[in-house]
Amino acid sequence: MPTARLIAGIPATNKSLFHAVRFNVGDPAACIDFLRDGQAPHRVFICRDIEMDRARRQARADAVACPRDFEPHGGLSGDRETATAQAVAECLRRQGIDRVEADRTLPLIYAEHVRRAGIAVEYDPQLGVMSRRTKDAQEVEWLAAAQRATEDAMRMACETVARAVPGRDGVLVHDGERLTAERLRFMIDVHLLRLGFQNPPSIVACGAQGADCHEHGHGDLRTGEPVIVDIFPRCMRTLYNGDCTRTVVNGEPHPEVRRMHAAVAEAKRAAIAKVRAGVTGEDVHRETLRVIHAHGFPAGMPPADAPDTWCGMTHGTGHGIGLDVHEPPLLDFKGPALVVGDAVTVEPGLYGRAHGGLRIEDMVVVEEGGCRNLGSLFEGLDWR
Repeated sequence: MPTARLIAGIPATNKSLFHAVRFNVGDPAACIDFLRDGQAPHRVFICRDIEMDRARRQARADAVACPRDFEPHGGLSGDRETATAQAVAECLRRQGIDRVEADRTLPLIYAEHVRRAGIAVEYDPQLGVMSRRTKDAQEVEWLAAAQRATEDAMRMACETVARAVPGRDGVLVHDGERLTAERLRFMIDVHLLRLGFQNPPSIVACGAQGADCHEHGHGDLRTGEPVIVDIFPRCMRTLYNGDCTRTVVNGEPHPEVRRMHAAVAEAKRAAIAKVRAGVTGEDVHRETLRVIHAHGFPAGMPPADAPDTWCGMTHGTGHGIGLDVHEPPLLDFKGPALVVGDAVTVEPGLYGRAHGGLRIEDMVVVEEGGCRNLGSLFEGLDWR
């Protein structure tokens, strides 16, 4: 009995659907792979009628159709998403399918209409996961291009902080105006927009604000204090993301900040050296922690009664990246075995209320005997 696999939604927001067909559109669509013993899968892509010609040229599919091609008895709804779900169910019914496998992203509306047609929907938690993890050559080039743009913006941001002039109150001044986290974030956004990237709010966290690893930062940037800059934009053309973090200090860093930097930089080098196919994400994370502990820093969340002098690593070593900034696999406890083509960030960090935070992040692609670093950016504290 033939079966089928189903991924559906809006390709512009459902990254698994976009990855399957490599066709970006903002309306409901569906990808059905019909599976028959001894035959290659036959892929049908259902999209809005006005997109069909473009889809036939661009989409990774054997056949392109619109909902009207699979109008059920009783007609199609006037609601596009409902009509697409109805057409999916009718397409499956006409092919004699009695069971369909669905991934973790399938909207409930599709599952409901398929079930109403008497077809069982079975959830496969791994469907689409490995195909997104094992980046092909095109995807690696798109990630490399995204990382180049990200590092270009990072260089501008860190040099701006490093070359700013401290006022009498220690607040940095750039081009005659106070340099704030909000102002630098705007500069990063504009820089990336010119390069063709959309940028979620970057992290620009100065001093004590950096004690929270995901604090976006606000207010004045000050001399002598570490500023964490974390930029993770998405290319508007390819939809692939960059991700890079650096820490910059204007002026002379505190000796403890230098000690934090030495530990984080060594931990990043050790973790990257550990990355290769077959090694688990947990193995990489434990290598990071080995170095962090060797430098005298703890890991995990600080105790409720921790003194202000507590400083440690509060997160995993990194995460997968591609069409989403955060995707499988994790470089953390219980992280799975890495495979060739995994793209992951390596981003150890240290955080404490006394001196703030410090993080350094690169993006690497897993290979058989190691990994390829997609960046080459300076990682010190002095960007003058």
